Amino acid sequence: MNRPGTPRRQFVRQLGSGFGGLALAMLERTTAAEDSGAMRVLHHPPRAKRVIQLFMGGAASHLDLWDHKPLLDQRHGQPSDFGEHVEAFQNGLGPWMKSPFRFRPCGECGHRLSDVVQPLADCVDDMAFVHNMVGKTGVHSQATYLQATGFDRPGFPGMGSWISYALGSLNENLPTFVVLPDHRGFASNGPKNWGSAFLPASSQGTAVFPQRTNPIEDLIPQAPFINAGSERATRQLLQKMNGHFLANRPDDSRLEARLRTYELAARMQLSAPEALDLSQEPKHILAMYGLDRPGATYPSHINPEEEAEYFGRKCLIARRLVERGVRFVQIWSGNDNSFPRRNWDSHEDIARDHGPLAHGMAVGAAALLKDLKQRGLLEDTIVLWTTEFGRMPSTQGSRGRDHNPYVFTNWLCGGGIRGGITVGESDQWGYKPLDRDNPTQVYDIHATILHLLGINHKQLTVRHDGIDRRLTDVHGHVIERLTA
Repeated sequence: MNRPGTPRRQFVRQLGSGFGGLALAMLERTTAAEDSGAMRVLHHPPRAKRVIQLFMGGAASHLDLWDHKPLLDQRHGQPSDFGEHVEAFQNGLGPWMKSPFRFRPCGECGHRLSDVVQPLADCVDDMAFVHNMVGKTGVHSQATYLQATGFDRPGFPGMGSWISYALGSLNENLPTFVVLPDHRGFASNGPKNWGSAFLPASSQGTAVFPQRTNPIEDLIPQAPFINAGSERATRQLLQKMNGHFLANRPDDSRLEARLRTYELAARMQLSAPEALDLSQEPKHILAMYGLDRPGATYPSHINPEEEAEYFGRKCLIARRLVERGVRFVQIWSGNDNSFPRRNWDSHEDIARDHGPLAHGMAVGAAALLKDLKQRGLLEDTIVLWTTEFGRMPSTQGSRGRDHNPYVFTNWLCGGGIRGGITVGESDQWGYKPLDRDNPTQVYDIHATILHLLGINHKQLTVRHDGIDRRLTDVHGHVIERLTA
């Protein structure tokens, strides 16, 4: 592990009595346990070192972005007939509904993409699509838990926490797991999606809101009555009390984990502002991410320019974080149950909601993939796009779609993933998997990602409540066709 060098320490000391000097005092205390993950030796040689997950909160429609169904074009407006009983979430069993967006073949692989995600057309030969994903529920909170943690109920660590716990940090001055929520608020379940549960607290996600004046809450004291002297005295008292507590409870790891968390926060006072400072980026990079309109104002209704700026900003920060050693970055698009819609839960109007959201997501995601690739980072960085479930091929109202947990799409890129392929198809309607006996589940995606990181998903376990818990529960297999 690279430690801060002498010139940097001398520089911080020159800051005198400021908060930089306080951070230096915490820099002096590090432990090997903090820098290393629970796995001292990987199970097999890894293809990837880090992961970026793009999570579309509210359930993005596979049928309107990635999974073109010509039969819906032909039968648009005709009464829907699934040939079996269908349990709808609300009242989404109206006529068949074609996508309001045009699809066209892209790249050498010829995979069809919707017009609203055309910025990703240049990247499609690096992307692998999984169109036969299935869930367990059409309820947002439970389905989001399932995709984020591998379980459809609270109390389990997020995928990023498992990876943080297993592999540890590549940079002791930044969190191992960073979360970039939607700027309008959390998606279903909020911070529970990236909590550490029964894993060490240091493995939980650190939420960063880059559009706020104070992007990381509680990192730097904001109250006017706090000064360097009072901060120093407080920390000295806490260190004395904590030392006494530890001496009398040598087998209790909770306080040690919390101490390491505070030490990381102190180091972040130096490292985080630099990582989040986009003024260092050249103009052509900012433009690629949709950040070439500084100071722009936006209308109250959802619009593609605003979505591109906010999602693109998070994608650029994700690139800056992974190149500085962050293991897992989770980017969210969409907040929970907002009206008017600011998420992917398009019960009322697919074109109105998915159009701007998809364009903004595609601008940021395409820039991220291209930027990672040109910097040589894509070859050992996995990018995963997911959502909690899909949407129905039949109509809700006149322009919306109801929930569809029976089939939806993920795509992956980089980090040992074979590009330009499709693994698993949905049926002719996009209602269920074409091969109903062999769907893809979230456990398979998680197992494959862990495999590419050098981890056997069956062997990464933690004993909790008498059970050897793992990210993939008792399920999952590596999708060999996805790996290059």
